[in-house]
Order: sequence, then C-alpha cells, then structure tokens
Amino acid sequence: MCVWLGLRLERAVEINCSRMEASVILPILKKKLAFLSGGKDRRSGLILTIPLCLEQTSMDELSVTLDYLLSIPSEKCKARGFTVIVDGRKSQWNVVKTVVLMLQNVVPAEVSLVCVVKPDEFWDKKVTHFCFWKEKDRLGFEVILVSANKLTRYIEPCQLTEDFGGTLTYDHMDWLNKRLVFEKFTKESTSLLDELALINNGSDKGTQEKERSVDLNFLPSVDPEMVLQTGHELLSELQQRRFNGSDGGVSWSPMDDELLAQPQVMKLLDSLREQYTRYQEVCRQRSKRTQLEEIQQKVMQVVNWLEGPGSEQLRTQWGIGDSIRASQALQQKHEEIESQHSEWFAVYVELNQQIAALLNAGDEEDLVELKALQQQLSDVCYRQASQLEFRQNLLQAALEFHSVAQDLSQQLDGLLGMLCVDVAPADGASIQQTLKLLEEKLKSVDLGLQGLREKGQSLLDQISNQASWAYGKDVTIENKENVDHIQGVMEDMQLRKQRCEDMVDVRRLKMLQMVQLFKCEEDAAQAVEWLSELLDALLKTHIRLGDDSQETKVLLEKHRKFVDVAQSTYDYGRQLLQATVVLCQSLRCTSRSSGDTLPRLNRVWKQFTLTSEERVQRLETAVAFHSSAEKILQECPEQPEAFNEMEQFDEIEAVGKSLLDRLTVPVVYPDGSEQYFGSPSDMASAAEHIREKMKLVSLKKQQLRQPEVTTPES
Repeated sequence: MCVWLGLRLERAVEINCSRMEASVILPILKKKLAFLSGGKDRRSGLILTIPLCLEQTSMDELSVTLDYLLSIPSEKCKARGFTVIVDGRKSQWNVVKTVVLMLQNVVPAEVSLVCVVKPDEFWDKKVTHFCFWKEKDRLGFEVILVSANKLTRYIEPCQLTEDFGGTLTYDHMDWLNKRLVFEKFTKESTSLLDELALINNGSDKGTQEKERSVDLNFLPSVDPEMVLQTGHELLSELQQRRFNGSDGGVSWSPMDDELLAQPQVMKLLDSLREQYTRYQEVCRQRSKRTQLEEIQQKVMQVVNWLEGPGSEQLRTQWGIGDSIRASQALQQKHEEIESQHSEWFAVYVELNQQIAALLNAGDEEDLVELKALQQQLSDVCYRQASQLEFRQNLLQAALEFHSVAQDLSQQLDGLLGMLCVDVAPADGASIQQTLKLLEEKLKSVDLGLQGLREKGQSLLDQISNQASWAYGKDVTIENKENVDHIQGVMEDMQLRKQRCEDMVDVRRLKMLQMVQLFKCEEDAAQAVEWLSELLDALLKTHIRLGDDSQETKVLLEKHRKFVDVAQSTYDYGRQLLQATVVLCQSLRCTSRSSGDTLPRLNRVWKQFTLTSEERVQRLETAVAFHSSAEKILQECPEQPEAFNEMEQFDEIEAVGKSLLDRLTVPVVYPDGSEQYFGSPSDMASAAEHIREKMKLVSLKKQQLRQPEVTTPES
C-alpha cells in the first residue's frame, strides 16, 4: 500500500512541478474532492475538508487538488497549520486510511490535526486493527475518529459547513468562478504590463527613434481599459464579500485566498494604472508634435483677419440713431459684423483648447512657444471682442432709451387726453375709480421719466467712454451730436410731465370733493335706513312689559339707551346733510339725493319719537302697576290694619285696566298711519300676565273682607 501511495504522490508532483492554474485542472476542481471553506479551528488554522463519496476517489486527482489548494494560502497562514476533516461517512475504511496516509507525504508539516468523520456503526471492529493515535509520531500529526455530531468538540459550529451541522455557508462553484476570474486577470495584467513597459521604455530612447517608431508599437495586444475594468470589478467583488452577507442571509467568513487576492489585485491595478498612464503620455506627446505646426498656421490666419478687415469694419460705426427704427437698423448692421467675427472666434476657441491641451501635456522646450502663441491670439481676440461688445451694449442702450422715451410720450398723451375730458361721474365709486386711474397714470409717468433718466445717464456714460474705443479715429464731433440728442429728449419729456402734473392737481382736488359729496349723501341715506331699522326693531321686538317691577325697570333703562342710539343716528344724518350743502356750493352743483333725504330723515325720526314715547308710557305704567300689586301681595294677612283704605285695591285695578286698554291702542303717526307693537299674540301674552296679577290682587281683596275662620280640625 505504501509503495502504491508513493508512486501516486510522485505522479502528483510531476503534474504540479509548475505553478498550476485553475483553468488547467478545472474538471478536477469541479469534482470538489477537497476544498477550503474559509472556516478556522481554535488556533486560527484553516480547515481543509476532504468529502469522500461512495465512488472510488482518484488519488492522483485528489493530490492535484490538494496541491492547488495548499498553494493558495500565504506562508504566514500555513505556519498556523491546517485542520483536515476527512468525511468518511460515505466511503470505505481503506480509502479513508489511504487518504490519511497520503496527507503525511503531501502536507505533513502543515497538518496539525486530522478529524476523520466516521459512520455511526460501521468501522467499530476495523478501527481496532489500525489505531491512528499510536502513529502520531510517524505521521507527524494527530488523527482522531469522531462522529459528525461530536465534531463541535474540536471546531466551533460557526466554522463548520452545513454538512457537519455548522452554520458556515460555502458555495464551491462560486469560489471556483472567482478563482478563474482572478487567475485570468493576473495572467492578462502581467502580460499587458510587459507590453506597456516595452512600449514606454522604447519611447524614452530619443527623438529620432520615436519618430521612426511605427503605430503598431503603440497598440498593446489587450485593451488596457478592459483589463482595468475587470480588475476593478474583481476587487469590488472581493471587498464586498468581505463585508456583506451571503445570499442566504448568513454571515460570510472570507476565505484566506480571498483576503490574499485583494492585495495582489490592488498591486496589479496600481502597476497597470502607472504603465497605462505612461503609455497615454507617450501617445499624447506624439499627437502634440503633429498639432503644433497646424496651430501656428491657424493662429496667424486669425490674427491677420482680426487686425485687418475686422478692425476696419468697426471704424465705420459710431452713431446711435435718433429713434427706435434707426437704432434697430444700426443693430442689424452690427449683427452682420458680429456674424463675420463669430466664425473667426470659433476658430480661436478651437485653437485655444488645442494650445491648452498641449500646454498641459507639452515638454519644457514647447512651453515658451505655445504660451507666446496663446498670448498673441488671446490679446487680439479679446481686444476685438471687447470692441464688439462695447458697440453692441451701446446700441442696446440706445434702443432701450428710445423705447422708454416712446412709451413715456404715449403715456403723457394718454394722461393729457384724460385731463381734457370733463368729469361727469354717476356715483362716488366711479369717481374713486377715475381718480385711482388718474393716480396710476401719473405714477406710471413718474416711473417712466425716472427710467428715462436712468437709461439716458447710462447711455451718456457709455458715450463718454467711447473715446477709448475710437478705433484710431476722433469721434468727438459724433459724440456731441449723440449727447445733444439724448439731453434734448429728456428735457422735452420733463416739461411735458410738469404740465400734466399741474393739471392733475386741479383735477384731483375737484374729484376728491365730488367723492366726499357722494360719500356724505350715501352716508345720510344710510343713516335714514338705520333709523328705519331701529323703528322697526322697536315695534317688533320691544314688546315685553316685564313680569315684575324689577324686570320692568330694567326694560325701561334699556329702552332709554336704545333711544340714545337712535338720537345719535339722527344727529349724524343731519350733520351729513349739512356737509352736502357746503360741498354743492363749492362745486357749484345741485345734490341729487339730499333734497328728499332730509324730509325722509325728519319723518322717520318723528315716527320713532312717537313710538318711543308710547313705549315709555307703557313701561312706566307697568312699573307703577307691578310695584303697587307686589306691595299689597307681600303684606301679611294677619295685619289687616295695613289695608284700612280699600281704595288702594281700586287704584291698582284702575291702573291695570288702563294698561290693558293701552296695549290695544296703536301708535298714530302725523300722516294718519297706525302701527301696533308686535303681533296680536304677543300683545295677548302680555295682557294675560297682567290679568293674572290683577286676579291675585282681587283675591287678596276678598280675603281681607271675609277672613277665613280656622277650625280646630284644620
């Protein structure tokens, strides 16, 4: 058995004499003969799992798998040793024993413990023939036989996969795919680094060799961008798996190979970025040299045109126009000039961008020449652009000035037309509306004149600065014409506005008096309406006479206050009517409503006075009746001497009858009309209460005349 095992191991060594790649032994790795789950023992050593199956396991393939897996961890990790789990639950004893012995020759120094997971009742007799614990010194590691449910005595459950009752998640195909991507990236990036280094080193030999180099030397066999993208995606995946959980939601413990792969990928990415940056620099230098001569030729073309035909076009333009139409015509002409310049400015922008790019990537010997070209081009273009902008701003300011002047002239014409029409309003509201419109127009004129002054001053300031943009020509005479025109327009508008203001002051005073007249007439009519409403309220709601003397006195006091309100309303109406007479005399007009308002006011006030007096008489009579009746009714029957004079009862009955009669009598006005207090049912209710109290008084009177004799039985 040992000889056979030795031959197998020699074969495995021959296969693995060179550094293996996962893609070469992919069919073997897919069989999952062994794997590193990422779990660790209590000494932080990696756990290597060998899941044996019912089928015969190829020792060659297993050896190749172990060699590949053991080449992944770092030396530091290997120094901590491995714990090997040999899952023999589905295998035969001889296969398990062969695998354990093979570990002695494959990884003797790295293995610290081998846990053989046995079936529950299958090997008990055969184990006695081969005791691994006695062979510890010869094997170089400890071997224990343990059931799957007792494996947690040696390894934490969180470090065991689900096959052994643990919680650690492991996906073999996912791990294998990541290894394939990692090794492919490593291979491609290493090859690309060699090619880029060869290209970059060749570009440093000298100018003549660089000029003789062909374009193929600048094209690597693999796209560097694609390799960098693959590397970044791989690094992102490795870092994400380090911190995130797996698909099942169980916490993922990163395997040692993944932790080791991250610095390797980052190192390769850094080298690739460095070499690729140098490669791009070589390409930029070559492109820059080819662009330099073209740029020099185009710069001179732009400069010659701007200093020649372009400047000559601007020298012929100086006026601002005397109207909107004239300014618009000058603007149109200027736009044609700008259109011709814009074509050359577009060339300037393109050249400036090219020069800036070459300056950023140029050699020291090219910087002086490039900066000189850029400065010359910028000076000429900025000077010409400033002249164009100044001219455009001047024409725009002139157009705005003429536009404001035209609008202001139209506003003054409208205001003057409004002032020339006599005011014949229908009511106070229309006068208020007309006055508001007049004020708005005047305010609009003020704002328009202020805007005209601002626009004119701004235009004058620009014209005064035109001497610095004279294009080699004396423009003093032309500027004086423009200044005189602007000042003349502003002075004319100021005079027109002053005349309108004087007329507005006169019209405003008259309209305010008319507004006050209409307001007085309306308020006087309103006072009549209020007094009529008070009269109506007195007749319809002031009905009750009170249930006793105290309540009646309260009603009497409230009535006096009610009369005071009516008196104030009447006085207010009289004052308003007197004010209308004064205003009509001032305006030399006749009032339309005050003629009949005064008689109406006096008539309503007379009716209110009569009604109020009747109400007072009724309340005073009710107070006398209730007071006398309450006095008699409250006297004790045991004191008949208080009622010696029976005439008191007769007086109360007479007052009560008088009050009842007064309730049935209407109020008669001077025009012969009559008005009753409240409705018949209201009067009947008041009369009924008085009759009840009269009955009580009559009963009291009878009791005093015929006193009842109290019997002993009572």
